[in-house]
Order: sequence, then C-alpha cells, then structure tokens
Amino acid sequence: MENAGGAALAIVLVVLIVFVIIVLVRAVRIIPQARAGVVERLGKYQRTLNPGLTILIPFVDRLLPLLDLREQVVSFPPQPVITEDNLVVSIDTVVYFQVTDPRAATYEIANYIQAVEQLTTTTLRNVVGGLNLEEALTSRDQINGQLRGVLDEATGRWGIRVSRVELKAIDPPHSIQDSMEKQMRAERDRRAAILTAEGTKQSAILTAEGQRQASILAAEGDAKAAILRADGEAQAIQKVFDAIHKGNPDQKLLAYQYLQTLPKLAEGSSNKLWIIPSEVGEALKGIGNALGGTNPDPGAAGGLFDEVGAKSSEP
Repeated sequence: MENAGGAALAIVLVVLIVFVIIVLVRAVRIIPQARAGVVERLGKYQRTLNPGLTILIPFVDRLLPLLDLREQVVSFPPQPVITEDNLVVSIDTVVYFQVTDPRAATYEIANYIQAVEQLTTTTLRNVVGGLNLEEALTSRDQINGQLRGVLDEATGRWGIRVSRVELKAIDPPHSIQDSMEKQMRAERDRRAAILTAEGTKQSAILTAEGQRQASILAAEGDAKAAILRADGEAQAIQKVFDAIHKGNPDQKLLAYQYLQTLPKLAEGSSNKLWIIPSEVGEALKGIGNALGGTNPDPGAAGGLFDEVGAKSSEP
C-alpha cells in the first residue's frame, strides 16, 4: 500500500511539473525586433505587443501570428491592360509597402497582400486605360505617382502605407514591337542620311571656301609680285637714268653705244627681215667727226650693214 501511495504521489508531482512548464511557456513570450503581436483575451482584442519580453495569462490570452513591420516588396505577375488606342500591353508591377498599424492590418482586412495586388491591378487598368501606347511607354513616372496616390489612400485604413510603386516592364504585342523596331530603324537611317548629307555639304563648302581663299591669296601674291617687279624695273631705269645724267655723256659716246646696240636687235631665230634706221648715218657721222674730223668711210658703213644683215638673215 505504501508503495502504491508513493507511486501516485510521484505521478502527481510529474503532472504538476509538466503543467507548470506549459503555463510558463504559454505565459512568457519574447517579441523580436521589427515584429508586432496582437493579443486577444477571451476572443477580444486586448493589446498590441511591442518587441521585448511580455507576460500573458495562460489559457485566457491568445497571441496571434506576429506581423512584420519592415518595408516589404511584392512583385505581382504581369497583368494585361488595354490602352486608349485598344492595344493590349502586359505590365509587371512592384509595390513597396509597410505595416504601420498591426491592429488594423489584422482586423480591417483578411489578406492585405492579396488586397494590395488586386487594388494595384484595378488602379493600373484605370490609369493606363486613359493613355495611348506611346504615352504609356514614356510616362512611367506619371503612372507610378498616380498608382501610389490611389493605393496609399485606399490602404491607409488597413494600417498599411504604400511607399513606392514601380513598373518593371511594359510589353506591347509582338506585332507592335516589330513595327516599333522598324520605325526606329527607319528613323535612325534617316538621321544617319541627314548627318551624312550635312557632312558632305559642309565638306564641299569648306573645300570651295579653301579654294577661293587660295585663289585670292595667289592673285594677291601675283599682284604684289608684279608690283614689286615693276617697282624694281622702275628703280633700275631711274638709277640708269640718274647715272647717265650724272656722267654727262657727249654725242660721240651716245653714237658709239647706239651702233653697238644695233647688232643685238637682229639676234633671235624669228628675225627674218631687219630695217636699218635712218639714224645710222647720223651716228656714223658723229663717230667720224669724233675720230678725225673727216667724213666717215662709206665702205666701213657698208661693212657694218653687211654684218648686221648677215645676222638678221640667219635662221
């Protein structure tokens, strides 16, 4: 009997120890950082638990699944959207949101992630439905701003704050993509042709301008060279003229120089006929008077004429 009583007491003690452990486990809870817990007491909202150690009443308080208070990123699958010009485009969206009120996120909406997805889809169709394809492709910032405003206003009573909405991709139909690629290729070819034509035009203009400047400079150089040559010849003639006048030549020297110049007039392959000037006789007379005061020998003059005539008749 004593052994049976001891065994029963041991069983009771074990049961009490297990019960105490269970009570402690259910009463003591630790909430991690950036998490929040909603406590219900007898099925009614009692309080929201912040990060740290907390004590619950076992079998009276019930802790609901913890909520993540960090900003969350949800990428929704591509959604078909009809634009204003009746084209179906596939738009892939990303929503950044954060739970700000755990109580509202728990009791105001059953599944806030699914609610945000559906609200994003409907709002996106309303916004893009008023734009044509070109506007939808080039107005991402405008679409993002409108989506964020509508979502933030609608999800505010759910205890959720939508911080950003981004469009990952806007994919038009393949036929439209091919047409757009052809259009862009044609536009690039047109711009390339225009740039090539402008380059050729500028090159021709610069070449013509260079040739004109070169011609002007060459003409100016020739004109300056001719002026310099004329100035040089004028200065040479002036110097010869001054030298002659300074030397005060007499009639005899001039006559002698005149006769020495006559044979040079007949030089050249093109001279076939040469006429003796009438001044030759006066020159001979002056030489004769200078040599002896007598009349010049006609034979000497004839010999001179023969010499000059022979030079003039050479081919």
